[in-house]
Amino acid sequence: MAVSSSTCVAGLTAAALATVGVLTYQASANVPPGLARPHAGASTAAAKAPRDRAHPTALPTGSGRGRRVVYSLDDNRVWLVGMAGNVERTFPVAPGRVDPPPGTYAVTSRSGTATGTDGTPVEHVVRFATVNDVTIGFSAAVDGSRPAPDSTVPTGGIRQSRADGDAMWDFATIGQRIVVIR
Repeated sequence: MAVSSSTCVAGLTAAALATVGVLTYQASANVPPGLARPHAGASTAAAKAPRDRAHPTALPTGSGRGRRVVYSLDDNRVWLVGMAGNVERTFPVAPGRVDPPPGTYAVTSRSGTATGTDGTPVEHVVRFATVNDVTIGFSAAVDGSRPAPDSTVPTGGIRQSRADGDAMWDFATIGQRIVVIR
């Protein structure tokens, strides 16, 4: 029985597509959560974590488990959460003009000192996302200021006080989870 060349090509094509599918699945399963994009498994519960309005600095429920940084876009607040779920520190922040979408990220890079997009010298820069070529991260202005973002410049710097920047620097090392909620 002879096999036609078109049957052979169809069989090889099907085998190649199956192999690519398996390799794609294996690669996506091994990407660390949050590198340059929200984690695919980010829950809507974390994105819309309920608040205890009687205690506005209380950690929002549904913001994850384990050691993590929780950043609320709506409240402009950060919580540094220890392994047991205890809040080690919470503080207000001043966001840049570009927000990361709610989801789970990981710290991808850090710099002891840098210059912010607005030209302000900053320290303890902790980066965790990129949105439309704008890098998103926490930092503290060396002069302690929190200037209003220039409405014409897309900035991703989330400013905090110098003391809070010191705490973030010590807490959020490379790979640390950052959970962004509404």
